[in-house]
Amino acid sequence: MKSMRILLTGASGQVGGELLRRLRAMPARIEVIAPTHAQLDLADLAALRAAVRHAQPDLILHPAAYTAVVKAESEPQLARRLNAEAPAVLAEEAARLGAALVHFSTDYVFDGRHDGRYTEDMPTNPLNVYGATKREGELAIAASGAAHWILRTSWVYNLAGNNFMKTAIRLAQQKESYTIVGDQLGAPTWASTIAAVCCRMLAGTDGGREKVAVTSGIYHLTAGGATSWHGYASLIARELMARGVTLKLKGLEQITPVPTSSYPTPPERPLNSRLDCSKLERSFGLTLPAWDEDALACLQQIIAHYQLDQGRLLPD
Repeated sequence: MKSMRILLTGASGQVGGELLRRLRAMPARIEVIAPTHAQLDLADLAALRAAVRHAQPDLILHPAAYTAVVKAESEPQLARRLNAEAPAVLAEEAARLGAALVHFSTDYVFDGRHDGRYTEDMPTNPLNVYGATKREGELAIAASGAAHWILRTSWVYNLAGNNFMKTAIRLAQQKESYTIVGDQLGAPTWASTIAAVCCRMLAGTDGGREKVAVTSGIYHLTAGGATSWHGYASLIARELMARGVTLKLKGLEQITPVPTSSYPTPPERPLNSRLDCSKLERSFGLTLPAWDEDALACLQQIIAHYQLDQGRLLPD
């Protein structure tokens, strides 16, 4: 990777934080500009446009988004501003500057009614405001003329941030038994892996644009394999037990799978979030890690970081 100036959004988030960590570990000739929310409110589109013009980046990495799926139903305008209009501004400015844009999207652009894995060219049909606004952002980027990658991922977790892995740990520590949805399928994907794959995709580029320009488009980027939320929670509980973490959970059989219909609260979510990642693997010569191997590696980090194997509870 040659000399590059990178503008990174969402550096305090799960994926953005991992991208920042990896980029800062790269050679000094890479300059990373990562404004905080206090420095740059992405909902202020004029300020966002001005920030891009001031930074003059070769590459824009945009993992920041409005990700509160439930809250988006009552805040559709804000969700649209952050998930559709802000990416459109970034794409317009990238095209004007001759920069490349890497945008992160979601499995929620699909309705989950397909039986197999979704490929990038399959029709989208989001079921909720979050998914609809993310899809609108994708379309704006594709129409902008900017060199771009749109990386769709799913079920993201990390040591930092709020995510299902931490929810599952707290449930096992605080409850003797509980229910978990068992009919939604997807691939839990570690933010560390997303960042690592993105950096490997960019390796060897000159300012980011050339490689992105000749490979522009949508790519699916998730861990390999698939599971249900119940299977995911069970793996976490089993590993916590194996590592001697004190739990209230009486046994794996006390984690009961239930259908999504047991939680009839809006918004609707896709039952099938399995994404076919073969295009990315083939195009960039990569092999994505299995979801359970990554999950166990991240869980080990969480246990060590919070000293859960010494009787401590995961903080809220």
